[in-house]
Parts: sequence; C-alpha cells; structure tokens
Amino acid sequence: MKLLVINGPNLNMLGIREPGIYGAESYDTLCARIREFAAAQGVEVELYQSNHEGDLVDKIQSAYGKMDGIVINPGAYTHTSIALLDAVKAVGVPTVEVHISDVSAREDFRQVSYIRAACAATISGHGLDGYLEAMELLMEGKAP
Repeated sequence: MKLLVINGPNLNMLGIREPGIYGAESYDTLCARIREFAAAQGVEVELYQSNHEGDLVDKIQSAYGKMDGIVINPGAYTHTSIALLDAVKAVGVPTVEVHISDVSAREDFRQVSYIRAACAATISGHGLDGYLEAMELLMEGKAP
C-alpha cells in the first residue's frame, strides 16, 4: 500500500505557531512519527508540505494511479479552496481529512470545509495522532 500525506500552509511551523492550539511538537517530529508508523505497518509513505495552493493541487493530481490513499491537512485552505476539493474529486483516490486542533470548537470561519465533500472521513482534534488514525482508516479499507 502507498499513502500520500499532504500538509498545507503553516504546518511546517508546528511547534512554533500557536503551541497552545497545535502543540509543541515540530513538523519534523510529525514526519518522523508518520514514517515510523508506516514502516511498522509495511506501508510506503510519501510526505509533502507546501504553503502554496497550486502546489497542493499538483501533488494531489500526482497521486492519480500511483497512490492507494491520501491523508490531507489542508490547513487554512480547508475553508477557502474549491481547487483542492476539485483535485481530490478528480483523482478518485480515497482521502481522509485531518486537523490537529478541534476546528468545530474554533472560529466561525473554520466551520466550513470545502474539501470534506470529497473525503471519506475527517479526523479533527486528535493532535498528531489524527494522522496515524487516518492512515489506519485507509489501511483497513474503511475510507472507500
């Protein structure tokens, strides 16, 4: 199985950006945890982060025919990007949306997720463990 884990804007600043909301662990720590988990499960994983919407669209499109699943934390693009929604719909790769914080308990503008309509599941508020939970859903085939 091959999984693509995509992180959107500002996630490279984990541990620095608002640690009261996103925690004190760094982006490098997140990547190491994902790689370790994937290796233990015998899963190939590719990690990608960009602050640029078009780059994220390109990366989603690159998964077509190559990846068995996508885990995506679109960051602020969750609430603004129809382009990411359309890209996930276009490739047809099972996708799970992840958010480190509980976005349902945050600002009003964070209550809308455009990409959710194309995702098999959403995991929100479970910290960095949410990524591993999303990977498990994809590995178990529970994210068609």
